[in-house]
Amino acid sequence: MTKILIVGGVAGGASAAARARRLDEQAEIIIFERGEHISFANCGLPYHIGGDIPQRESLLLQTPQSFKRRFNVEVRTFNEVVSIDRAAKRVTVRNLLSGEQYQESYDKLLLSPGAAPIRPPIPGLENPHTFSLRNIPDMDRILAALDRDQPSHATVVGGGFIGLEMVEALHQRNIKVSLLELSEQVMAPVDREMANMLHQSLVQHGVDLKLNTALTGVSLLDADPAEPEATGEFNRVSAHGGGLRLALSTGHSLDTGMLILAIGVKPETLLASQAGLELGTRGGIKVDEGMRTSDPDIFAVGDAVEEREFVTGEPALIPLAGPANRQGRIAADNMLGRNERYGRTQGTAICKLFDLAVASTGLNEKSLQRLGLPYEKIYVHPGSHAGYYPGAFPVSLKLLFSPTDGKILGAQAVGKDGVDKRIDVLAVAQRAGLTVYDLQELELTYAPPFGSAKDVVNMAGFVASNVLKGDLAICHTEAILNRRTDQLVLDVRNPGELASNGSIEGAINIPLDELRGQLASLPRDKEILVSCQVGLRGHVAYRLLANEGFKVKNLTGGFKTYQMVTARY
Repeated sequence: MTKILIVGGVAGGASAAARARRLDEQAEIIIFERGEHISFANCGLPYHIGGDIPQRESLLLQTPQSFKRRFNVEVRTFNEVVSIDRAAKRVTVRNLLSGEQYQESYDKLLLSPGAAPIRPPIPGLENPHTFSLRNIPDMDRILAALDRDQPSHATVVGGGFIGLEMVEALHQRNIKVSLLELSEQVMAPVDREMANMLHQSLVQHGVDLKLNTALTGVSLLDADPAEPEATGEFNRVSAHGGGLRLALSTGHSLDTGMLILAIGVKPETLLASQAGLELGTRGGIKVDEGMRTSDPDIFAVGDAVEEREFVTGEPALIPLAGPANRQGRIAADNMLGRNERYGRTQGTAICKLFDLAVASTGLNEKSLQRLGLPYEKIYVHPGSHAGYYPGAFPVSLKLLFSPTDGKILGAQAVGKDGVDKRIDVLAVAQRAGLTVYDLQELELTYAPPFGSAKDVVNMAGFVASNVLKGDLAICHTEAILNRRTDQLVLDVRNPGELASNGSIEGAINIPLDELRGQLASLPRDKEILVSCQVGLRGHVAYRLLANEGFKVKNLTGGFKTYQMVTARY
């Protein structure tokens, strides 16, 4: 009989335990969880705070009792594994309620400790108004503080997944929110121009967005009834007075009633490193394709491990629930004698922000540039479904691909509807080794309420394939902004569109339907950079001009992409 010990539950540990039981009814399986909850929906925590998920119990996927009944797995909550004796194959466990320490032997050991929120060394963070969000107790503390202090203003530090979800949750509770982001954009997995659509949404919803801004210090403000001016200042951020004064890298200060740290997470590796297990170059636990650590009887999964990024195979830290679940399943298989392998991680992810969704898979442009990998990019902005059926919204899609063989390197999309299924299709295509040529051929569902005869993904394939086949020469916004004296920008939209949507400075305007009759007015000694609203009419103009012998390029994604790239918030 195999004895399996699992350190940590949630996605990786709990899925491994359930899988191991399905494979072997006789195995002895014990999960140690230092917290109260063994399996909970941590991705749902912000949505309970914001009220989208009304019942707290909905987040509790399994309890120790239900896990025991269904899987015959012993779950010991409030029990922390504090050390591993690899030679003796046993762990030392501390019961956090009684303080008692005891030892437990194992045949196979699985580490699923997860990752901890990053808490930077900023003066003043230890105060009753500062929180992070990683688990159920964190959520409960935030809800208790919201009820107790009734803050009218809150500040979120960090514009990643949790940060944006908390901004929306607090906004739904009618709390004014400031968002501090150290970099020039929120949502690091996508590129700046795609993130600009999120910036616009944040500003439109009244969020005080502060990019390129760091939190440098925190001081506690205690309401003093004897000082009316101070009390009035405090009441601006909290119903009961008090709050925090935040020092910012810009030299300004900001008063707030609640501070949420959502800067990111770091893998919890202390137990592994103390046991002498090898860590990787990115700081996570190093594992092979079978999720084995440097000790063949110890496995590791989830946010604590280093994975291999899909495109390059380089080590990466990608803390997502989907990979953690799959890793747990594979680790269970291999602990029980099978030989399964975990593939590379694409980092496919999505986030909701108010009425928008932003999603991505594979590498972004920033990463490709940093790695020095050759790439090309195109943008398309088709509707989420047939335009003649009510309720269609644009899907802005950026596709990154190899300029030599059309291999899909990454994709990003932002929109109100249909973003998830387009990125999911592209994630599958990338994993299957399809190229942009194959995207043209994908047969996807079509009915007016759901899509178009030429889907968003097909359209991206058409444009990218045209580029690779030489049927279309494209330029990017950077070329428009830095155009040479021998280049001319031609806008083929109708004059009314320029008046309502804006235009590129210095561009000449000839509507597409009038272009054929005005070819003589265009200089043949200059390269013409064509722009329309989203790139489609620009392609028609490009083919006309190219067939007439003009030197010409089409601005991929048209004026809409130009606006996305040049927007500043």
